[in-house]
Amino acid sequence: MRLKKRPAAKSSDIIIPEKLYFRIGEVARLCRLPAYVLRFWETEFPQLRPVKSNTGQRMYRRRDVESVLRIKKLLYEDGFTIAGARSQLRDEIKGDKKQTALPFPGRSPADLTHIRQGLREILNILVPHR
Repeated sequence: MRLKKRPAAKSSDIIIPEKLYFRIGEVARLCRLPAYVLRFWETEFPQLRPVKSNTGQRMYRRRDVESVLRIKKLLYEDGFTIAGARSQLRDEIKGDKKQTALPFPGRSPADLTHIRQGLREILNILVPHR
């Protein structure tokens, strides 16, 4: 009898339950990865740092699970090496921290005078005895 190979779920297909913490076994099942891979990735990716419980058990937060799924996608679906994935994640984090300058609308003095006049009229309506 031949076993049918199940197609691997894409990282984007996985739904993360609404929980505060996940044990390593739960993350392994959810992400369809062996626990030893998760432990190895903790040594390779600085953003993957689960907290440890009083008993020393790894407790992954939701953002840790999201990081695992992102790493899995980079390595298994996009074909990155570990060093390449680490670099890609670092670049993504730097990109998130950069602020883009918002364009400041240039107003002519006539526009500003008109706006100021309108604001004064509103103020006179709100506070008639100035």
